[in-house]
Parts: sequence; C-alpha cells; structure tokens
Amino acid sequence: MNTASPPAAASVHPSEIWATVNGMINGFLAMLPLLVAGTAVFLIFWAIASGVRRTVESVAKRRSEFPSAATAFGRLAYIGLMLLGLLIAVTVAFPSMTPAKLFSVLGIGGVAIGFAFKDIFQNLLAGILLLIRHPFRAGDEITSGGFTGTVESIETRATYIRTYDGQRIIVPNSVIYTEPVTVITAYDLLRSSYDVGIGYSDDVTQAKAIALEAVRSVEGVLAEPAPDVLLWDLAGSSKNLRVRWWTKPKRAGVVAIRDKVLQAVAEALAGAGIDLPFPTQQILFHDQTEASDGDRTRQREGWPAGESPPEPRPLNRVEILRMSRKDEAV
Repeated sequence: MNTASPPAAASVHPSEIWATVNGMINGFLAMLPLLVAGTAVFLIFWAIASGVRRTVESVAKRRSEFPSAATAFGRLAYIGLMLLGLLIAVTVAFPSMTPAKLFSVLGIGGVAIGFAFKDIFQNLLAGILLLIRHPFRAGDEITSGGFTGTVESIETRATYIRTYDGQRIIVPNSVIYTEPVTVITAYDLLRSSYDVGIGYSDDVTQAKAIALEAVRSVEGVLAEPAPDVLLWDLAGSSKNLRVRWWTKPKRAGVVAIRDKVLQAVAEALAGAGIDLPFPTQQILFHDQTEASDGDRTRQREGWPAGESPPEPRPLNRVEILRMSRKDEAV
C-alpha cells in the first residue's frame, strides 16, 4: 500500500521578509511625526493642567477656610484637563481615530469601567460633596459608625480619623456621606451629665443644693449655661439625681472636667452625711400570708395593711404538721 508523502513546506524568500520589515519601518517612520505631535500636545496639556492646578489651589485657599477643599478642586481641574489633553493627543497621533469613534469606544468601555470602579467613583463623588458642603472640617471631633476621634484630613476618596487612643481610621467617604455622623465639636458648648444615687431617707432638696454647689466650684464648668441637678429617677435602692453641666467640646477638657465634677460631688455629699447606697435586693422565701404571720393590720410584703385585712389562706397539711412539731418541742 502506497502512503502519500506530506506536502513540502512553502518556501519564504528572504526578499519577502525584508519587504515586510521594510514596510513596517516605513510605516512607523511615516507615523513618527504624528506620534511626536501627539506627545507634544499631551505635554502641553500636562504643563497647562499643572499650572491651573496650582492657581486653583492658591485662589481657593485665599478665599476659603477649608484647605482640603482647595486641594480637591485643584485635583479635579488637573484631572479634567489631563483627560482632555489625552483625547486630543490620541486624535492627533492617530488621524483615523476620529472624535466620534473615540467617544464610541469610550462609551462602550465606560459601562464596564463604571461597574468595575463603582465604589471608587461613589467615594469620589461623596468626597467632592463633603468638601463642597463642609459638614465638618479637619480638626473636628466626630463619631462615624463605631469610631470616635479627630478628623486629620478629608481626601477625595476617604476621610482620615485619629482616635483618642492613637489609631488612624480610614473611613470611605460614601460611608460618611450616607450614614449618620455625630460632629462633637460642631458647636462651642457641650453638655455632660451623670446620675448620682442617694438614700431614700436623705433629703432631696439638701442633696441637690450640695451637689449643685460642688459642680459650680469646679474650674472649667461654664457658668452660662448654668449647671443644674434634677431628681431623675426613683430606683430600686436609691433616689437618682442627674447632675448636668456645660463645658467646651474638646475631648481632653471634657474628660478632665468630668473627673473633677464626679470627685467634687461625691466628696461633698459624703461630707454632708448624704448616703450613697449600693444596689440592694430583698428576697422573700414565702409570701407571708399564712395564718401564723401575726398581726394583719400592719403592712407586710405581699399583704395589704388596714383595719380590715383579708382573711389569710388556711394552712396546708405540711404547715399543720410543722406547727404541731413546734408545739411538741415547746
């Protein structure tokens, strides 16, 4: 049986290879002036964008008290001009790439880019809105989520917070813009409060006067608005007084003054003989409504007082047996 031999490989003449390479070189050399022109256009826009960025930042800093906003506006101007320069440079370097074709390509790819970088764009937009609306500024003390601290800076992507224990927390701007944020230093004054329990046998008016005088004596407590002491709760083992006072809102001062206020109030009440009771609990092992409980006209737990108290329930067999054993022992 005869086997067919494989076809011979087609031979490529060296002249054809050289012609192909020569064509690529000639094409590149023909395109080189356009590439140089496109690069020059891009460099020109880069220089313009850098100058505009510096100008915008300097003007915004002079007219605004928020340096972070000035930096953000400068960055936005820089990015916008660089994108415009890139589009023009591409159309200069590649004449076949008309603006219509370029925008068509960008439109198709923009959808994919938008989905891929959704979080980045969301944080960027939230950062711009934060820098424009200024709900807080660098140096303010805020609470965002479970973090409380001082704002170090507001960037276009995230806000940097330094907590009171020295940690840096980076919070995405979209989180800060869409969730509640407590701005502790938004106003010049901050009210603090603390509940102090006194005994039920103590005089409330006297205790309130003593506590109020103690609060007023503490340096750093503002005289206006004035501090006050209110009877706030009749608790299980104490009558609770709520002590309230105003200070400057900075955390360091608030903590130091709170320490002095609590110490002054506790020492003043104890010095005046006012009881500061511990929580107590009374446990009854029976309802005290048996016939052997004694005088029914007196107030007892689980049984109403009065001249005509209800009849006690009859003793059960166990109780009768117990009573009889007590009588025999006697």
